[in-house]
Amino acid sequence: MSVPRITFVVAAAAAIVVIYLATLYLVQRSLLYPVPNRQPNLDGTSVEKVRLDVRGGSTYGLFVPARPLPAPAPLIMFSHGNAEIAGDWLLDFTEVRRWASVLLIEYPGYGGADGAPTEASIVETMHAAYDWAAKDPRVDPHKVVAYGRSLGGGPAARLAVDRKIAALILESSFTSVADFASRFLAPRFLVRDQFDNRDALKAYRGPLLLIHGSRDSIVPIAHARELAALVPGARIHEIDCDHNDCPRQWPAIRQFLASAGVLRDHER
Repeated sequence: MSVPRITFVVAAAAAIVVIYLATLYLVQRSLLYPVPNRQPNLDGTSVEKVRLDVRGGSTYGLFVPARPLPAPAPLIMFSHGNAEIAGDWLLDFTEVRRWASVLLIEYPGYGGADGAPTEASIVETMHAAYDWAAKDPRVDPHKVVAYGRSLGGGPAARLAVDRKIAALILESSFTSVADFASRFLAPRFLVRDQFDNRDALKAYRGPLLLIHGSRDSIVPIAHARELAALVPGARIHEIDCDHNDCPRQWPAIRQFLASAGVLRDHER
């Protein structure tokens, strides 16, 4: 092969790589945030839709007060996975209402909310939700728990650093979105929304529970084990499931929150 032909082949290959990486940079948010085309059905429920004002418009949280506990009650703030909406989780949290109130956070662009999902906009939403809850007389501001599943572990971990929370629960979550860049043959610096849970937990020293499927094929359980090693006293609850088929672990969560001082005897 002649030198000019080799030079042409190398240049063509380099151009393909550049085009691929540029395309990946532009479309990565559509891959990270596959927004479902649906809105929550709240007809006939006792759910309160709380408006959360953020840059670019407003989003909301779905607040379900504890019953029959008197106010102020403990609160679990839940941030969902990337292909879900907050309303998907209303039935799953029915059990929780016996011992805590619930605030299901909706991301910008999801579930009919304004704006577009990015790391910055989702974290801002979490901050706005916490600030609303801390001022509401139905919520005990000293017993607010952040609970994030999958992608939702990112904003939950960030909230644990930026606000004073009583405990943190991460389910099926990851060390950092950037750690998945190699799957797409891309360098880490191209990841726009990194949700670096590893970095967040280095600064967190409160109670931490990690729930993870031992057969998780999307986020291997090694992620949970690495995160647990960053926080003294962290607990790991491993269950026999994959990523999206894990049953709710309410007994383990109640036990964890009781040990963290979030639940009193009559709330357990």
